Amino acid sequence: MGYGAGVLSLPGAKGGPNERPALGAVGVGGKGWADSLGASKHGEIVAFCDVDELGKNRKGGFIEAAKKWPRAKRYTDWREMLEKEKLDGVTVSTPDHMHAPVTMTALKLGISPYTQKPLTRTVHEARALTLAAREAKVATQMGNQNHSGANYKGLVDLVRTGLLGKIKRAYTWSNRPIWPQGHQRPNGSGKIPDGLHWDLWLGVAPERPFQEKIYHPFAWRGWYDFGAGALGDMGCHIIDPVVWALELGPARSVKHEGPSPMKETFPEWERIYYDFAGTKHTSGKSFQMIWYDGKKRPTAEEAGFPSKTKIPDNGVILVGEKASLITKHGSGHLPDFYVDGKKLNYPLKKTESDDHYGQWVSAIRGEGTPTSNFDYSGPMTETVLLGTIACRFPGQSLRWDSDELKFSNNSEANTLIRQAYRKGWEVEGL
Repeated sequence: MGYGAGVLSLPGAKGGPNERPALGAVGVGGKGWADSLGASKHGEIVAFCDVDELGKNRKGGFIEAAKKWPRAKRYTDWREMLEKEKLDGVTVSTPDHMHAPVTMTALKLGISPYTQKPLTRTVHEARALTLAAREAKVATQMGNQNHSGANYKGLVDLVRTGLLGKIKRAYTWSNRPIWPQGHQRPNGSGKIPDGLHWDLWLGVAPERPFQEKIYHPFAWRGWYDFGAGALGDMGCHIIDPVVWALELGPARSVKHEGPSPMKETFPEWERIYYDFAGTKHTSGKSFQMIWYDGKKRPTAEEAGFPSKTKIPDNGVILVGEKASLITKHGSGHLPDFYVDGKKLNYPLKKTESDDHYGQWVSAIRGEGTPTSNFDYSGPMTETVLLGTIACRFPGQSLRWDSDELKFSNNSEANTLIRQAYRKGWEVEGL
């Protein structure tokens, strides 16, 4: 079930260069508000959907969206919106478990999706969307906006110049989670807030009672049924430049270190060891990348830096044969370089950021190809999500067969690659 040769997603032209494509938005609160605003700079929001009609405790939301785009049609069920509205593109800014269902439906309808990271919650969904996007030949983009930022674009350029020499290993980390993880589901149920359509919020996930502040509007990331933990949240940002710069293929194995697994939530902290086949940019036939989260991070000494080197809350370290770099995650942060433990002053080439939303809308019009299209972001998401399975089997090295889409040495882990949707919420292609 491999990818095959494949080509980049090729969008069909939607009118001339001055035409503003008709866009919809699924989720307009929180990150959905930022996504819909970003997209609206380049296209016309003609419809939006949100399961929370009051949208309290979030930026934007249903009420603010109605004020911002008074002529846009309003929905609480995305299925109805996609069926009724004639859209060129749609932003998908929901909890992780609904990314794939909405996105696949859009692809089947010939609508270009801009889908937040992680692209999907499961490995199977990531593979399915990658292949479906090729068939649909529409513009696709994952919402890891730092892929278009000057910081990571510059990092990739520097690696490719050979300044660091061949790369020996990589460290990636985040201070997430900043929401509860490593706990059990509380007993009982709570009153569903006015305006919240709880059954629509659950969507494809197994039914469970509403509980205040446990899932909606933010803490869902820590739950297996809804999110992908700290790794899913930040890995598609922070692992991205390592995969990109080194042109890494699928991981060959993944191993987790951390607390014993909980029944329903991701661990409080973890270290995950990814093993890849070496590339022309790495120093050996195999390459290791280590991921840390939950306040864990590499030490300066193990990365070969002076002991007083400040390790930021979120970042990337690349250790090369000639030099090493450390960079803070986020736009506008330039890497620091070290040779033999001494900081190196190096004139950095100025790299400009691109508009991640603008790339996508331009591609809808037939102009260019988004840089985080699903041919790139789908496989990269698969790599990230392998770690969300490995955390259920701490201490075990899970050997990954990307072509067959399965682990060759753990049948139980294979049951987590694809998971059934709730009855009545099945989606063709998933």
